[in-house]
Amino acid sequence: MRNLRGTYVHRGDVARRRKRLKRTLWVTGAAAVVAGVLATRHPGTANAEVTSHSSFSFGLGRGASELREELDSTKGEMDLLRAQYERADRIIHYSSRFSIPANLAAHVLEESTAEGIDPELAFRLVKLESDFNPRATSPVGAVGLTQMMLPTARYYQRNITREQLYEPQTNLRIGFRYLRGLIDQYHGNAKLALLVYNRGEVAVNNALHAGLDPSNGYDRILTKGYKGKGVVE
Repeated sequence: MRNLRGTYVHRGDVARRRKRLKRTLWVTGAAAVVAGVLATRHPGTANAEVTSHSSFSFGLGRGASELREELDSTKGEMDLLRAQYERADRIIHYSSRFSIPANLAAHVLEESTAEGIDPELAFRLVKLESDFNPRATSPVGAVGLTQMMLPTARYYQRNITREQLYEPQTNLRIGFRYLRGLIDQYHGNAKLALLVYNRGEVAVNNALHAGLDPSNGYDRILTKGYKGKGVVE
């Protein structure tokens, strides 16, 4: 059978599956919210017996208050549903864009956001460092998705083992925390922070002190077309 991966037909299938998944998430979530609201309704309120003008006003006020609470609750549920939908949409986007499993895309998205790193930059970094291979190992001993060195990792998590650094969430969390610290250290200069991440602080600082450009091309490759600041607040 012909391999259609990467062709116009394959891209069309991916786009259609993505639209169907979005639609399913939205309809399912919306139905759950509506069902929840209907389940909390009090049918007797609408049929309350009116015996005087004052009791009518009281009943109307009580009904309005309950309705307002239901509307506020529904709004909160819809806001949560919207956030979940947006998260799912981003996971699908990055999973399709980098041809990686959805659970791995979710890990990169969640760990980068938690550490204050722009997910767009985070995905680019993992792609360049390890090509999304959790078992990647460099000749100098850097390991995992973000290619962390064990001594550097132990600065953030004492007694962590080399094998633990191959665990995706652990590796991503420490790698992104290290990068965020570098960006802060270099006063928001994400490109300089990326060079330190790749070359090491000594090499970069020596070049700067000598009046040389510390770039080895790593920062330019990773940030080509990127317009963000590297961090999210």
